[in-house]
Amino acid sequence: MRLHLCAVGRLRAGPERVLVDDYLQRFDRTGRALGLGPAAEHEVEDKRGGGMEAEGDLLARAVPQGALLAVLDERGRVLPSPEFAAQLARWRDGGRHDVAFVIGGADGLAPALRDRADFALSFGAMVWPHMLVRVMLAEQLYRAATILAGGPYHRA
Repeated sequence: MRLHLCAVGRLRAGPERVLVDDYLQRFDRTGRALGLGPAAEHEVEDKRGGGMEAEGDLLARAVPQGALLAVLDERGRVLPSPEFAAQLARWRDGGRHDVAFVIGGADGLAPALRDRADFALSFGAMVWPHMLVRVMLAEQLYRAATILAGGPYHRA
């Protein structure tokens, strides 16, 4: 099952870029044997300043046709890491070929895009900078793969 991280903004060289690259590389190595991955990033930028709605349109176009749409949103479900891993496994085992995780910009996700999501995930009640959310998602994907593989990375 291919995973797509569709996000507003471009991660430039720096600590966030290093962390995302590292965790996604780890995820690809660990997840391959589990039928998970590869993970690809799709970055969009609204250069015309159209705001949340324009970003929503760009994000919607970045989601592959037929992919399950999972949005990162503060109103979404808060899952412990083992439950997140189990959700990925259910999607994989249910025959999903693509899952797109969508991360909005500084103003969040356009309501129209959020409303058509198949799944909404939250990293808690706090609002996180969208660049950090990408790091956190990449780490949780790697953690999920290690949980499913029975590896020692996740200690609960």
